[in-house]
Amino acid sequence: MNPATQISFAPFQGITGKVFRSIWTKQFSGVDEFYTPYFTSINHDSRLSPAKLAELKRISENNIKIVPQILSKDADEIIRFASILKNLGFDELNWNLGCPFPQVATKKRGSGMLPYPDMIDDILQQVLPSIDIRFSVKCRLGYHSPDEFNELISVFNRSNISQLIIHPRIGRQLYKGKADTDAFAAILPQLNMPVVYNGDINTPGDFEQLQQSFPALNSWMIGRGLLANPFLAAQIKGFDLPSDRPKHIRSFVEDLYIAYRKHMNDQLSAIGYMKEYWHYLSQSFDNPHKVLKKIIKTRSFDEYESAVADIFNEFEWQL
Repeated sequence: MNPATQISFAPFQGITGKVFRSIWTKQFSGVDEFYTPYFTSINHDSRLSPAKLAELKRISENNIKIVPQILSKDADEIIRFASILKNLGFDELNWNLGCPFPQVATKKRGSGMLPYPDMIDDILQQVLPSIDIRFSVKCRLGYHSPDEFNELISVFNRSNISQLIIHPRIGRQLYKGKADTDAFAAILPQLNMPVVYNGDINTPGDFEQLQQSFPALNSWMIGRGLLANPFLAAQIKGFDLPSDRPKHIRSFVEDLYIAYRKHMNDQLSAIGYMKEYWHYLSQSFDNPHKVLKKIIKTRSFDEYESAVADIFNEFEWQL
């Protein structure tokens, strides 16, 4: 059992927004913080659009802290957003230096900024003296090579960031291959701020192995593992689990679907949100490919509901 372990839910664009958080936090346990999908395009008039404000309606969800995240290469934009968040009651802003997708990285945003330590340093030196809330960073080891992180150690160490969340892959990997735990082990002793490990925690066994490798760490971030298995954080912490987990998962999926339909005013785009989530949830069934195929080919609410019923009748939830 690891009840004192701090577990954060990683942000996923198009999935872990307010609708998902509101339903997930009612039905599952073990997570201490939820990081929002990243925000961009914070207007110069320091006013958020109604859609952005709606995503920031609550500073916590069922007593689980919400941490907003920004994707930006503009210090003034980050400062504006931090000011807005403080006025809304938030006490932390996270800076995304980890997004690996080319459409982001080629613009020197997300992990695409990691080869430019002077740029990162300049932004940190402008932002940190100008904001009144905690400022954390989520990053990868680099974009082209893990060697890029060597130039970032001094940048992060002389800043006053509240914590550094590291996913030990490079940006160009996307999510392919394995997390480079050897590289993470080499840089960890050189960092002087609290560090959070993120990457490839898909089972309690994965967590136990990483915990043995890094016994000094007590804070972890999990993304794809929690999307596939919503019980994972509770399993890691040794919490009691429902006696009928497949039934619980089905109830969650149905509640989430209803919530998206309500949020989208019964537009078919609600199914799109569910399809995005099923890319991960399907991995916990005995035949992920067939499960996902059933969902992807649906084009109406009736077809989607029928597919979900078939999945829980025909396939086995394995976790």
